[in-house]
Formats: sequence, C-alpha cells, structure tokens
Amino acid sequence: MTIRGGSFLLIGLLALSACTVPAAPRVQSANIRIAPLASVAAPSARSDALRTYYTRIEDRLVSRGLLRVDGGGPDTPFTDTQLARNFVRIALFDEYVSDGGILRARATASNLSRWSGPVRMSVEFGDTIPADQRLSDRIEVAKYANRLARVTGHPITMSNANPNFYVMFLNEGDRLGSEARLRQLVPGIAPSSMRAILDLPSNQLCIVVAFSEAGKSTYSKAIAVIRGEHPDLLRKSCIHEELAQGLGLPNDSPAARPSIFNDDEEFGLLTTHDEMLLRMLYDPRLRNGMDAAEAAPIVRQIATELTMGSAS
Repeated sequence: MTIRGGSFLLIGLLALSACTVPAAPRVQSANIRIAPLASVAAPSARSDALRTYYTRIEDRLVSRGLLRVDGGGPDTPFTDTQLARNFVRIALFDEYVSDGGILRARATASNLSRWSGPVRMSVEFGDTIPADQRLSDRIEVAKYANRLARVTGHPITMSNANPNFYVMFLNEGDRLGSEARLRQLVPGIAPSSMRAILDLPSNQLCIVVAFSEAGKSTYSKAIAVIRGEHPDLLRKSCIHEELAQGLGLPNDSPAARPSIFNDDEEFGLLTTHDEMLLRMLYDPRLRNGMDAAEAAPIVRQIATELTMGSAS
C-alpha cells in the first residue's frame, strides 16, 4: 500500500534533495553497527494474537504455492508490450486517493513521481521488537537497499546521517503510540496520512507513505511501516514491496506477472519483471511529472530494450 503525501515538506529537506551526491559504496551486512539495546518491552496481548494470526496467513499462502521467492521463470513469461502496460498502470496511477481527508482505494491517473536526490534509508524499531529480529531486519533492509541502488542506478544507501526514508518495524502497541514520532519525522503531516498509519487495519500487512511538496512530483521523504508481528517471509515480503513502492511505483495491477505489484500474493519477493519496472522508473529519458500519454512512447521503447524485443 502506497500513499502520496503532499504540502508538508521542510524547506531544508527540499534544498538537500536537489543536491547531486555520488552513490556511496554498497553497504555490507558485516559492517552494520548495532547500538546497545535497552531492555525490550513485552508486547501486548493484542500483538501476540496478531503474531499468531499472521503466522497462519503465511502458512496458508505458502501451502497454496503463493509468496514465491524464485523471481519468476519459464512459467511466467511476459512481453515488452505487457511490461510497458504494467509500468504505466503501476507507476502512473495512484492506488489510493484522498476523499474528504479519508483515504479510499481507487486507482486514479497520476503523474510520474520519483526521487531526484539521494535516498538515505534508516531503520527504526518499536520498543517491543526483540533483539534478534532487529538484527535480521537491519541486515535485510541493508541488502535490499544495495539491490535497489544497483537496479535503479540511483544513489540509495543506509544512513543515520540525515535519513529521508524511514523504515519502521512496529508491533501493534508501538504503532498505536507512534504519533509523536511521526510528527517529529514529518512536521505538518496530513491527518489522512497519520490515520493511514495509526488506524492500519489488521488485513493491511504494511504501508509506505511518500511525501512531496504540493504540486511537485519529486519525493523528498518516505515512511514505511512494517508490522513486527509478521513471520520472517511476510516481513521480508513487506520490505521488498513497500521500499520499492516508496521509490515511485505506487499502484498494483492484476495483470502484472511475475510481480509483487499484484494483490494476488503469488510472489513474495521482487521479481525480474519488477527489477525492469524499477530500471524504467529511473531511466533518464523519463521526467518527473510526465503523465501516461507523455511517458507511454518512451516506456514502450525502454521495455523493448530491456526485453530485447520479446514478441508482443
């Protein structure tokens, strides 16, 4: 689930995002430094119940052959035409719209939005997330940030120095008590964005909110919230989908296959098809603010190049 927020960015952040900074070296998991951990608070009974609920969901999906981790194969061919159509639907439509301050699920035509400046990801944990889970999640996010940087060619790094993409792992009580922290991260955050995080229904596995200045198509900040109650594969699946969506792929499409940008849950992790979508998203031939009509001819050309002209 991706939501675009608007009109509440700090001027300093906007100025920084316009700077050109060379991509930093890849972050190796062995170099991750973990700050000393204070005592971990006990999760609530509600959190414990959700952990059981999500474990059952993962078990059920896997038993049905879903949440695949193979990235696609001979059973999931796609053509350049399909790739181009999927890109337009996923990158140039919003999944949610604000209706009277309430977010509603409705695919709506939008403009190409993505990051122009470097993306600096940081990881935060709620007080009830256990130490071993914190370590594994930090390593997973760092590995995935490396992959996203390689695929997009855009500077994406792990950094606690002025981060602008916050990845938050929160159990139920942590999330319900996160309002002050969210206001600190995004001063002036819109009520609809705040409610989307605080009122996240149990059937919503995770969420990312990407922020840009009103009327602009350049992201300068994003917050991804991933439920700490998820078992390992569901948590990793949320990392893959929300961080990729937060780069500028806000929508889903039932036609996208093999893809995590499809609500059928067939694939749990980023696929070869999805890597191509990300390459297209950050191709310099596309410009922030393009609508579907402007972007479509360029998208078709890029899709042909990436698939080496697979038959339509």
